[in-house]
Amino acid sequence: MERKTLNKLLLLSTFAIAMAYLEASVVIYLRALYYPEGFTFPIKQMPINMAVIELVREASTIVMLLAVAFLAERSARGRFICFMFLFGIWDIFYYVWLRATIGWPSSLLTWDLLFLIPVIWTGPVIAPVLVSILMITTSLIYYKYEDASERMTIRAYEWLMIIGAAFVIFLAFAYNHTVTFRGGRPQHFPWEIFALGMVLGILVVVRLRRRLAFYIT
Repeated sequence: MERKTLNKLLLLSTFAIAMAYLEASVVIYLRALYYPEGFTFPIKQMPINMAVIELVREASTIVMLLAVAFLAERSARGRFICFMFLFGIWDIFYYVWLRATIGWPSSLLTWDLLFLIPVIWTGPVIAPVLVSILMITTSLIYYKYEDASERMTIRAYEWLMIIGAAFVIFLAFAYNHTVTFRGGRPQHFPWEIFALGMVLGILVVVRLRRRLAFYIT
């Protein structure tokens, strides 16, 4: 990997880590307001105006990551990969900062409220962390062979595998939406669905990495 690329990844990581601290800080404030005894399910109801603010805040974090990816890269593929790298670093360090500041989560199996758009995402902390590790790994492969990665054609069935993996993982995170939306406690995380999505994602990454060998000069 070229020094220029390493410097870029260092700067991107710095942004993502700082943004993760900002995100963790906001969550700490929200928990102090709505969960003074410590976060736990069921989800407490917010006033409508506060719920709207929270939804827009969550959407804004994605917009910020996308904006930085668009500034950092020129090609559509490079921007997509950069977004994955930023998202992965941000998500992992979000939990690192929460653990460092308030001692939460107590373990990687602690349940968390992950996201609210377009439905409620829930799951053990280790699940989004594993997804983030896969995203970071994929990004590092791209940046290590950046020129070859840009020249390689991603076939239709490979795109279908990528989209399919993301959708299956989303289904796993959204599995308990109805329960949590109605004020219940999620009891079961569909590890079999999550594992299927992760395996599909890993397979397509391995497949693309092998194909890269024909483009590396």
